[in-house]
Formats: sequence, C-alpha cells, structure tokens
Amino acid sequence: MTDAERGTGGDEALEPDPVAEARAKVVEAALPHVAFDGWSDKTLSYAVEEADVDPAISRLAFPRGGVDLALAYHYACDDKLAEALTHADLLGLRFRDRIAHAVFMRLEMLSSDREAVRRAAALFALPIYAPDGARAIWHTADTIWTALGDDSRDYNWYTKRATLSGVYSASLLYWLGDETLDMEATRAFIRRRIDDVMQFESVKAKVAQNPFAAALLKGPQRILDRVRAPGDSGVTDLPGRWRRR
Repeated sequence: MTDAERGTGGDEALEPDPVAEARAKVVEAALPHVAFDGWSDKTLSYAVEEADVDPAISRLAFPRGGVDLALAYHYACDDKLAEALTHADLLGLRFRDRIAHAVFMRLEMLSSDREAVRRAAALFALPIYAPDGARAIWHTADTIWTALGDDSRDYNWYTKRATLSGVYSASLLYWLGDETLDMEATRAFIRRRIDDVMQFESVKAKVAQNPFAAALLKGPQRILDRVRAPGDSGVTDLPGRWRRR
C-alpha cells in the first residue's frame, strides 16, 4: 500500500487503518471459537460481537466470511515471523540451517492454536479454497526468503519459493501429528526435507557442469533466463514478466 493510499505524505505518522485494526481484533477474538465452530461465518459473527467491531467494517475486513478470517490469521502469523526474523541471530548458521530455523519458528508460533490450524488445513483442502491455501503457503515461503535476504530476480525467485512451499506444507502436516517433547520429531523432519532439497540442488549443479547436459538444456535455459521476479517493472499485478534481450 502506498503512502497516498494510506492518506499520508510518507514522513508523517501513519493514520490508523480501521479495517486493519478491526481485522486484528476479530482474529484474536475468533481463536477460542475456531476449535468448536471452525473458520466459519458463525465463528466470525461471535468474534465481531466480542471484539465490539462495527459489522460494516467487518464486512470490509472479511468479505468472504470465515475463509477470509482464516487467511487473516495466517498472514498475521507471517507478519510476526518476518518481525521475529529481523531480530534473530542467524549469522553463525549455515544457510540450510537458517531456513530450517525459520520454518520451525513459523510452526512454533502456532503451538497454542493447533486445533485452529488443523481446522484451517481442512478448510483449504477443499477444492474451492485450495487456491487460497496455496497462495497463503507461498506467502509464508516468500516471507522467509525475503527475511533471509534472498536477492534473486530471475526464475530462481520462483523455484526457491516453490520448493520451500513444499517443505513448509509437509512440515506443517507432520507437526499437526507430532506429540514429541519440544517438537523434536518436527525439527528432525524439517532438517530431512531441507537436506533432500539440498541434495537435489547438488545434482542440478553437477548437471550444469556436464557439457553434454548443458548443451541439451541450452534452449530451455534461454527461456528461463527471460523470467523475471515480481517488482522488476511497473506492472505489480502479475507474478512475473518476460524480459526482452
């Protein structure tokens, strides 16, 4: 959101966003109800009343009802993760360990809301909401890569997030059934998944060094080299663009 959209000049103090404030209050009030009524319109109605939020504002904050309530919770957790990672001391860790640490931090934030997360996983498994769930997981992966300083602007921007999305979603499902002390089994699972990814990256590097394979992949590589990450142009509503050479 730009400063103009916020109604400020940039250097001035930002005015409170009533919709964002209402969204945060309602999400907090909703969590005790989710275990019983799921991420539903019924839960939303209870939460709006308990948070003392104007129903008109709540309709702006959650236009699709319960599913938007679940997404608001997910994105709020991503925001907390981004903030936590800015203060985390990760300098002494290998990069794969930084990623594992970030994934575990994200799951750890959910430890008191396990049933709410279980309900959300069931909701986003429905075909009608599967795209919303995929976008939410992608957002988590993007949050982690951005916080860890990823500066890729080519097709690697997409492959990194797609790979981490798979690691995070698998880890989340594993965590839902983990009953070990301090989630040690989940920690080990995350490390194994990331090690698998790193082995695949090693294979890719060896293939790229092979003259025959490099010649074979020259055509597809030229196409991939034209893929750009979002934000490299003035177009902001597309997932990427083609670059002319």
